[in-house]
Amino acid sequence: MTEMLKIVNLHAEAGEREILRGVDLTINEGETAVLFGPNGSGKSTLLSTIMGYSTTKVTEGEILFKGEDITEMTVDQRAKLGIGMMMQRPPNIYGVRLGDLLNATSGKNSGIIDDAPKFKMERFLDREINVGFSGGEIKRSELLQLTAQKPEFILLDEPESGVDLENIDLIGSKVRELLYDGHGCGGSAQRHVSSLVITHTGQILDYIGADRAYVMKNGRIQCSGRPADLLKDIKEHGYGECAACQTIKL
Repeated sequence: MTEMLKIVNLHAEAGEREILRGVDLTINEGETAVLFGPNGSGKSTLLSTIMGYSTTKVTEGEILFKGEDITEMTVDQRAKLGIGMMMQRPPNIYGVRLGDLLNATSGKNSGIIDDAPKFKMERFLDREINVGFSGGEIKRSELLQLTAQKPEFILLDEPESGVDLENIDLIGSKVRELLYDGHGCGGSAQRHVSSLVITHTGQILDYIGADRAYVMKNGRIQCSGRPADLLKDIKEHGYGECAACQTIKL
């Protein structure tokens, strides 16, 4: 299988404090990986480091995307290569309208604006990005932006957090469509987009499924296993007594 993302012995700091302490992780083409872990374990820092945000600093190790070392690349360089991210709490962007950003991302003839009603975002196109948006509106806006970008690899930081029951079905369905890249998403259809998804509740798994799950603790990947099995174990015993973490050391 073709490797899309390979992380080797990754150490990174945030706020001059070491958060990632030697992460090793490989995700193949068309594969969806899920990342579990307690609060403060380094999950969001890992995604931010992969995306190249300035809030983190790599001190050791490397990040490879489709075989190319991107460790020192900027955010826009990584985006052009095909990496996109839905942040858990994206910032407000004053002075920039959502519709203008979508056109700039996708090109004016792409028809992305016509897709806004499918995300219930048509009345937000003339508004500043995220300013005054609810939690569900922010998630839908982020997904619409990802749809405009059409990345080959998607980073999703808790896509179901802060979302009410009315929105979770829409968000889950749109994430699934992104992963299958419009090539059909039912039955035995194959994914065309790879992803790494952080989830606490596991709700998003009802929509996208997953090939492999990992548990992150103290800045390291502690264990891996089948997503449903790991989630069940964590729900029953918590992270401290996760059976997989006790028996499978990576």
